[in-house]
This record gives sequence, C-alpha cells and structure tokens, in this order.
Amino acid sequence: MTPLVLSTFADQERDRIVTVLMDWLRIPSISADPAQAPAVRQSAEFCARLLAGAGFEHVALIETAGGPAVYGDWLHAGPDAPTVLVYGHHDVQPVDPLGEWTSPPFEPVIVDGECRARGAIDDKGQTLYQIEAARGLLAERGGLPVNLKFIVEGEEEVGSPNFEALLVTEAERLAADVIVVSDTGMISPEVPSTSVSLRGLVAFDVDLRSGRIDLHSGQWGGTVPNAARIAARLVTALHDGTGRVTIPRFYDRVRPLSPPEQASLDAQPYDEALFLSQAGVAYLEGEEGYSPLERTGVRPTAEVVGLRGGYAGPGMKTIVPATAGFKIALRLVPDQRPEEIGQAFGEWLAAQVPPGVEVTVTSLGAVAPALTPIDHPAMAALVTAIERVWGRAPLFTREGGSGPEEALGRVLGAPVLFLGVSLPDDRFHAPNERMVMDQFWKGLLAAGELLVELGALR
Repeated sequence: MTPLVLSTFADQERDRIVTVLMDWLRIPSISADPAQAPAVRQSAEFCARLLAGAGFEHVALIETAGGPAVYGDWLHAGPDAPTVLVYGHHDVQPVDPLGEWTSPPFEPVIVDGECRARGAIDDKGQTLYQIEAARGLLAERGGLPVNLKFIVEGEEEVGSPNFEALLVTEAERLAADVIVVSDTGMISPEVPSTSVSLRGLVAFDVDLRSGRIDLHSGQWGGTVPNAARIAARLVTALHDGTGRVTIPRFYDRVRPLSPPEQASLDAQPYDEALFLSQAGVAYLEGEEGYSPLERTGVRPTAEVVGLRGGYAGPGMKTIVPATAGFKIALRLVPDQRPEEIGQAFGEWLAAQVPPGVEVTVTSLGAVAPALTPIDHPAMAALVTAIERVWGRAPLFTREGGSGPEEALGRVLGAPVLFLGVSLPDDRFHAPNERMVMDQFWKGLLAAGELLVELGALR
C-alpha cells in the first residue's frame, strides 16, 4: 500500500498540533453572546496566526457587521492547477446547560482518546486539521499541488447573517474551482461517508397577544382567550396525524433521491437501539412512510424549538396569560426555497390565529439547501482520498443540519465537497462536545490526500 503523504508529518508534529488545538479551544468565541465579541475577535486573530505560521500569504481579518472572518492564501501552484477554497468557522455555540458538562467547556481535556471542549468538533478541530494538512505539504514538499485559499467565518453559529454579503464583496479574492468544507460528519469510524447535501433553514419567532394584560384566572378564566393555549394549539397544528407538516405547498418542490443516492442510503447501517441511545430518548416519531435516516436528511421538517407563555416561576400565579409565543425552525431540502416556505408559513399562521389576537413574526434567518452532484470529478477525488485513509469507499449521505454552503457554491460558482469527520455521538451543540482524536488524525491525512488528488485534476 502506498504510504499516505502526511503520515510522517502527523507522527512528528502530533504533540505540537494537540497543543495548538487546546490553545484555540480555550478561547470562548461564542458568537451568540455580545459579551463575547472580544473573544470572537481573539479567535479570529489566533486563526490568522495559524495560517501565517503554516506558510499562507495575504493573511487578513475580513471585517463584517458582526464577527470577523479570516482569509489566507497560497497561490503558487501555477495557472493550470485548480484553485481550492477551504471553508471553516471559528465561532462556537453557547455552553448552556453548564451544569451538565463533566469538565469546564473552555478548559479542554483529552479523555479516553477524545478531546472534550466547546468547539472541539464544531468547528475549530475540523478547521485545524485542514490548516495542518496544508502546513505539512508546504513543509515536506515546499509547495502545494493546488492554489489554496482559506476563509474561516466568525458567525456560522448565529446563521451567518453577514456571510453572503462577504462572499459577494470578496468574490474575486475567494474565486475557486472547488470548495472544501469540514463541518460535517461520518456514519461511524468503520463506515466512512461524505455528505452530498445540507438542508436549508428558515426560522421565525412568533409573538402572540390575546389581551391587554394578564387576567385573574378565577375572575376571567373560561371566558377570555388564553395566549398560552393559543400558542399550544398552533404548534400542535403544525403537523397532521401522520407527522406531515401542514403548511401549504410545503412539499411541492421536494425531489426524490437519484438511484445512486437511494442505493447509498439503503446501504447505510441503522441500529434503532443505538439511535435511541445516542439521542437520549425512549421512542421515535415523525413523518410516516419514511425511515429515521430519511427524516433526518432527505425530508424537510418543522420543529418547535421554543415555547413560552404565562408564569413559569416558583409556586403558582393564577392568571390567564395575555402573551405567549414560540420559535420554529423549518429544515429544507433541495429544491425548496426559503422565501417561498417563509411566505407559506405566514399564510398558514394567518389562517390559524383567531380574530382579535395580535401576531408579530420576526425572521430569525434563512439558508437555502445545498446539493453537490455526485458525478463531478472533484467528488471522485474526495472518494479516493477517504478510501485511502479509512480503507473503504465512503457512502453518500445528506446532512440534516444547515450552513452557508449553498451560498458558497452559488456565489462562487463551484462545487462543494464535504470532508467532515464528526460522529453521530460527538454532541454537536450539547454539553461535553468532543472530537475523537483518531478521527482528527485521519481527517488531517485525508485533507492532504484530497489536495493531491485535486491537483491531479489539472
């Protein structure tokens, strides 16, 4: 078997790379918390130093209306070589509930072969192995087989509100033939996979007011509208008895899987007991006629992510609430359009709310779904790279999450490849987030192999 191009580098640099990972993870770059804006900037500056130290040029922070992004490039492979843009993000999720962490979220530790900290897998760890792969090739070969650019965002965890504008403004600087993203996952360490699609997202916060003030439940209960009950009825009405979303035209653009995608989906292992254990629930529910794997990647969904109304403090307060509300996240699949689904949700809501109830709907962002054609030559390069490292060809999957990948591909006019190594139980967005370090090292090796394979496409 031909040795992997970065095997020696990974072995020799292991301790240094782990130290770098730990140092980056100590920075609490929570983009959702305005108080942590200085930490988000500190994280961007840390990333910029990493890129410069790895041998990249033109390293700079790109300012936005929110957190800064980081850019760097190495453009000496020649005009005939492909140009590759690697995307990552350096901001992280909030850490609540803090009490469920087994160690402080910004004091990273390695336990049982896994690095535990906020940002370990999402996405500092995965961005780092991309940077280190480039560093290794530059150090060992004195150059790269491709022209390589990095863009590392600082607002992904709040929906990338300024990223598409950045892409448009910086389109010339970011221009590429292929985009590589490492913010996704694999089925298991034994069953490698690559995503060919990410679902889109459109989200709303709905406020309801049924009266001028809260009223005494003994004096007025049973006669006046209760905002909390209205909110509960609305979220219940989002689905019918078969688990289908009741928003009009919701499924009109949903396309079936292609035969190769369907075959790959059918080949994916599924253990319901393990699935339940990883989710921490006692049973499953959802759209009838579709498996859990289909529901989490292939089918669109509507989830109530927050519900509020009335008094929730200690003891009892006997009122009829005048205000209530809920937050909803609609996950979209190709070829659903956020603007169309948003309009349909507004029509559905207007038809459901009783007359006399005030409704305020606040948009919480929208991201279109992304899809990569599996017959693109760059996809073949990715398949080869993964197979070399994991020992078997990857299956094609569709990720249930959302990100700016659709905007990346659309604005820059390039296919998006997903080289992510996270595992289903890595606790994305949850306490005790982790990076399995064996996956990290394989990710680094695969990133190096991918650059070599893409270089051969010239």
